[in-house]
Amino acid sequence: MEIWINPRCGKCRAALTELEAVGANYTVRRYLEDRPTAAELEQVLGRLLLDPWDITRLDEPIAKELGMRDWSREDGDRERWIAALAEHSILIQRPIITADDGHAIVARTPEALRSVLPEPTKKKR
Repeated sequence: MEIWINPRCGKCRAALTELEAVGANYTVRRYLEDRPTAAELEQVLGRLLLDPWDITRLDEPIAKELGMRDWSREDGDRERWIAALAEHSILIQRPIITADDGHAIVARTPEALRSVLPEPTKKKR
């Protein structure tokens, strides 16, 4: 599994703590430094079963500057939204976890996070 994080984000840090607690095998992607491409965003959106506007942080200054709250949310507008997310990765909700079974979640709630956590590994004594 892979988790997209911003290390300054409390929800991201909490998700990492939970992954460690259950002994999950995961990789970290600092998506502000290693920005996802438009193709990667399309793939993740497909796994999330969401549209790009569903994972956009509209309160970010760049979203306000771009006027994204007023952007149309029609299928024909996906490319515009995805291009903005690829160019300004700060706009992407976090953390996003892509699970090994093929689905993905935005792990902003404990319930969402638990949906991708493996069973805790038993520690040998």
